[in-house]
Amino acid sequence: MDVLRAFWAAAEEVDPDAAALDESRRFPLCRPGTLGALWTEAGLVDVSTRPVVVPTVFTGLDDLWTPFLAGQGPAPGYLAAAPPAVRDRVREALAARLPVAGDGSVTLRARAWAVEGRRP
Repeated sequence: MDVLRAFWAAAEEVDPDAAALDESRRFPLCRPGTLGALWTEAGLVDVSTRPVVVPTVFTGLDDLWTPFLAGQGPAPGYLAAAPPAVRDRVREALAARLPVAGDGSVTLRARAWAVEGRRP
């Protein structure tokens, strides 16, 4: 998800130790080649992967930022444990990375991988 990529880039800019929590590093199974290999290793054939991309539109920075304050999941958990000054700096670094439209909205992409295969 673009929002998580931007979040972790901002967090790492402020706190290099945050890199260890980045889901893209922690969950290598969430890549198309790795997912396809898992299906093949499970005995499926004609395995294919494809992205499912959905635009995510936020009304503004607050709309995007507020869910990160809930404490659920790796990114919000990181923020919940961070001192307020670090949270503020991450928010500022994230805001600097976002594509903000003239009306203040932010449009990013959410992506999932669909994997298909069949039993021989």
